[in-house]
Amino acid sequence: MLAAERRLKILTDAAEFPAADVIVVVEESVCSETLSLPREVRAASPHEAPPRCVIVTDDFPDNMLVPAIECGMAALLPRNRIEAGVLARTIVGVSQGMVCLPLRLQAGLLAEFDRVVNKVLKPRGLTLSGLSVREHEVIRLLANGYDTDEIAAELAYSGSLIKKTIKELMDRYGLRSRSHAVAHAIRHGII
Repeated sequence: MLAAERRLKILTDAAEFPAADVIVVVEESVCSETLSLPREVRAASPHEAPPRCVIVTDDFPDNMLVPAIECGMAALLPRNRIEAGVLARTIVGVSQGMVCLPLRLQAGLLAEFDRVVNKVLKPRGLTLSGLSVREHEVIRLLANGYDTDEIAAELAYSGSLIKKTIKELMDRYGLRSRSHAVAHAIRHGII
């Protein structure tokens, strides 16, 4: 189906798979075993961002959503109605960062996302950004021009705890200064 598509290079030797930009899995039904190849290819990938996956199937159980996302699924297409042009455009789109998921799976993904935020992150004092609530408040106050003593007073912590929090945050993200930390937080939608 894709052999005549000039925009794509089809890899057929398993030794080449880790170099792929996109993995295409075509199966009648998706189960845990279906995801073993994408999992292995992504683990062996030399790319900074491992390849994403296009799954073509007619049977995608709801309980496979999270495992498939963990294996890089970025598109799900119906097997019984697939056309070469649609498949090629989807592969190219996925290689450029596009996502193509049915509305049913989008709703399931949002529900899972909400569950993780409310049942996993919040009870542990974490925010979606991966920052603790304290780290989030400190970076927000830094962005508002507060110095260490003002942040400490505002949050009712010691100045040394605020300094430690800022240092850990900067070390974790490889940031060079407080202004760099604020710029990072803004650029990544943290504040």
